[in-house]
Amino acid sequence: MTEDLTTVDLTTDLGGVTLPNPLMTASGCAANGKELHRFFDIAELGAFVTKSVKAEPQSGRGTPRMAETPSGMLNSIGLQGPGIEAFVTTDLLWLQSVGARVIVSIAGESSEEFARVAERLVAAPAFGAVAAIEVNISCPNVARRGLVYACDPESSATVLRLVREVVPRGIPLLAKLTPDVTDIVGIAEAALAGGADGLTMINTLLGIAIDIDRQRPHLFGTTGGLSGPAVRPVAVRAIWQTHAAMRAGRIPSAPIVGVGGVRSGRDALELTLAGASAIQVGTATFNDPLAPVRVLGELAGLVADRGARYADLVGAAHPI
Repeated sequence: MTEDLTTVDLTTDLGGVTLPNPLMTASGCAANGKELHRFFDIAELGAFVTKSVKAEPQSGRGTPRMAETPSGMLNSIGLQGPGIEAFVTTDLLWLQSVGARVIVSIAGESSEEFARVAERLVAAPAFGAVAAIEVNISCPNVARRGLVYACDPESSATVLRLVREVVPRGIPLLAKLTPDVTDIVGIAEAALAGGADGLTMINTLLGIAIDIDRQRPHLFGTTGGLSGPAVRPVAVRAIWQTHAAMRAGRIPSAPIVGVGGVRSGRDALELTLAGASAIQVGTATFNDPLAPVRVLGELAGLVADRGARYADLVGAAHPI
């Protein structure tokens, strides 16, 4: 069922920033807002998450870039984008004009590039629209796998530390983590130690699809990021393990933004019960552009059914 959003307390805290509801887009699945805004007012969401932006314009990977898989898809877009200068002078201004709360996803080929992108963002006239910055240290479909900083604790901490130095303390930093590691809790701990105020979990899983007719990999870039319902149990596991470590005092407590295979309010609630304080909807928007607001309405109904506030359900599946 869906619910009138005004009758349910859906507010959530994201590292000191209060959002009216926990629903967000996932980076890379809705460009920078204009496309999705044709279907619904993106200001209705708790936040709109942009496509990852780098210092310079990026053409991305060659085609084919996408492949369907059972219960999901592989993508190998390659962080295509206009660069930070064009982003702050066009996209961010537009997002501000429609009243969106913006979480800007940033990326870089070096830890210094992450910091340069963040510094230019902070100086932008429309920076007031930015609710948080998501530091994408985990993109799995870049040309060189060595760029996945979130596979190494030290690299993760270094990127976050340099970005934190140029971003005002009132703006939360969210470290986006990859599930393609042995110990995601250790990476989370390093990111928080480096200056992250919260975590986004999870990015896509690295995969390959082979065209059996051509007897070659389907994607031009060979590997791609697996997303969709197939990855949701992995996201639930990663969130559960990290939130459990926080509850046990093994790592500092911080909000977790859950993402991975969310297509319904029930999916969103599952991630919430595992420990997520906010939810991103990504791949579902490709076949249902209204998915973010639909999931929000369904989640509101489920929260109302339980006679609770949304915040009361965060991590509620864990033993007391």
